[in-house]
Amino acid sequence: MPDRSYPRKMVSMDIRLEEIKQWLQTDPAIRDFSIEPASADASFRRYFRVRIPPGKSWIVMDAPPDKEDCTAFIDIAGRLIKAGVNAPEVKAYSAERGFMLLTDLGNTVYLDKLNAHNADELYRAAIDSLIHLQQVRTDCLPVYDETLLRQEMDLFRDWLLVRHLELNADYDWLDDIFDFLIGNALEQPQLFVHRDYHSRNLTWQDGQSPGILDFQDAVVGPLTYDLVSLLRDCYIQWPYDRVVNWVKYYCDSVQKKGLLRDRSDTGFLRWFDLMGVQRHLKASGIFARLWHRDGKNGYLNDIPRTVNYLLETSHRYPELKDLEYFLITTVIPAIKDKQT
Repeated sequence: MPDRSYPRKMVSMDIRLEEIKQWLQTDPAIRDFSIEPASADASFRRYFRVRIPPGKSWIVMDAPPDKEDCTAFIDIAGRLIKAGVNAPEVKAYSAERGFMLLTDLGNTVYLDKLNAHNADELYRAAIDSLIHLQQVRTDCLPVYDETLLRQEMDLFRDWLLVRHLELNADYDWLDDIFDFLIGNALEQPQLFVHRDYHSRNLTWQDGQSPGILDFQDAVVGPLTYDLVSLLRDCYIQWPYDRVVNWVKYYCDSVQKKGLLRDRSDTGFLRWFDLMGVQRHLKASGIFARLWHRDGKNGYLNDIPRTVNYLLETSHRYPELKDLEYFLITTVIPAIKDKQT
């Protein structure tokens, strides 16, 4: 999840920037260049845009080797490029230094481009690209299994409830909710999952399919996971009836592709909604952790929207009535107290 705020330890990061410039100068094709921040990341990665006259640009990933392993990024990038997905191509890599030179997929992300008038067009393009992505080979990828799904939901309990909101009551009853959501995830077809397929990780390029970023955490997992990331985005919210129309477009498309069989619209929407609860439990915990562990407060403003997704969905499903009650009576008031 990209973060437009920058690390507090700027001295050490400036030293690495000078090292990046020296590294770039070893390539005769890019010696005459300018360099500027492109974005930072929720991890230790950050990105720079390198401009070369008269109009060429590249992206440099800065991934300190003692903190980031780029092996997965290079592997997944190769799979996506080979499959014809619009992903950045790795042009050069220094494992020793943790620098990577990538093709530039543009500086306009979906979040900056989306509006009520173009949303249908942009989301259909993103859904078409997602279906293409889901057909990428998955050999040797980690599996989104029960253990990982549960670990992610525990972030809600450990970081949002206990650490951020200082709610120290007994939350063992949440385990039953987690079991229910895990069952929903595991009964779905399992295929390639990006894990952060949303408006900050998709770039808009006129006349091209969306550029796809931040894919290094890909796994084999539930069919609806990336669709939820896209349509129930933690950074931008749309009316539910509009979301349902996009879900139907996806459902119809994947059935034509043979990725899904014998699933009604209602049954598929249930998969989608409940997968969203799992993801939003995880995301709300990550947002709190980014502040308390990593000193990044930019995500705190996204917690109310994310928790509101949980409230909306739990209201629609009787199996989540305890979660709905807990959100209304305890979590949302505590969040409002934190904001005042």
